Amino acid sequence: MDRFHIMHRTIYRYNAPVQFGMHRLVLRPREGHEITVLKHQLTTVPQARLFWLTDIFGNNIALAQFEEESDRLEIRNEVVIDRMPRAEDAAPLKMSRSSVTPLPVTYPQMELPVVRGYIATVYPDDQAKVAAWVASLPPPEEAHPTAMEMVEHVGRRIYSTIKYRRREEPGVQTPSGTLALGTGSCRDMAVLMMEACRSMGIATRFVSGYLNSTASAAGRGATHAWADVYLPDNGWTGFDPTIGERVSRKHLAIGVSAHPRGVMPVSGIFNGPPGAYEGMEVAVTMQQVPVEEVAVVTTE
Repeated sequence: MDRFHIMHRTIYRYNAPVQFGMHRLVLRPREGHEITVLKHQLTTVPQARLFWLTDIFGNNIALAQFEEESDRLEIRNEVVIDRMPRAEDAAPLKMSRSSVTPLPVTYPQMELPVVRGYIATVYPDDQAKVAAWVASLPPPEEAHPTAMEMVEHVGRRIYSTIKYRRREEPGVQTPSGTLALGTGSCRDMAVLMMEACRSMGIATRFVSGYLNSTASAAGRGATHAWADVYLPDNGWTGFDPTIGERVSRKHLAIGVSAHPRGVMPVSGIFNGPPGAYEGMEVAVTMQQVPVEEVAVVTTE
């Protein structure tokens, strides 16, 4: 068993006190046969009253209600998780196998009402450009690629042609914008991959979470994003176009959605004078800790 401590801090700065409206926080890891949350502490400055709910995608959402005005909003998310090694848990071994689903994908009739929501494009104005880009890709090595092999081919192509650029601005670029610029953040690449897979008739969702990396271990990490595809014989499987690899034990999902806006880690509104907003800072630390150690917090 591996134990990880995660500290995620988001700070918004303003040049005058502002009144904060309701904020939506998607910050609690998704649990399952491999992930168990041992500790979760979510705090804000100024202090907020938190209301918890589970959304339609199974994400744990906190709604933060503020009373106090401030020129600074800080959100601290501290989590300790256990991740079971595959050798100690038979379930992942039984669920992990190579998909042989061909293209075009045929989904079971009973799944179609749900699948349609993961195939519908989020960017209809970009649909033709994305489909044309997919059609223009060099053919994969396989003579008759399966749906999963084509997903990996698209993901690797994004990795090799789109240059990573860290952006702190909210929102995502359009897929055609990312293709035109040739640069994008992890969430921009995830959106491009999601729309590319959907153009092939493959159910795909956007995933927000954390990546265990050298930067996150040193406290210089940020939230991460990738795409999951759903195939009838393999369920949900993730691919990370930012690093050009399948999702692995380095990844920790916080939220999933049919739309990238559905899992923004922090979203909300404020009322204040024009030009009050000055900027934001995000820092994520993800470190492995001894199994006997649960609380390793420094919040000053």
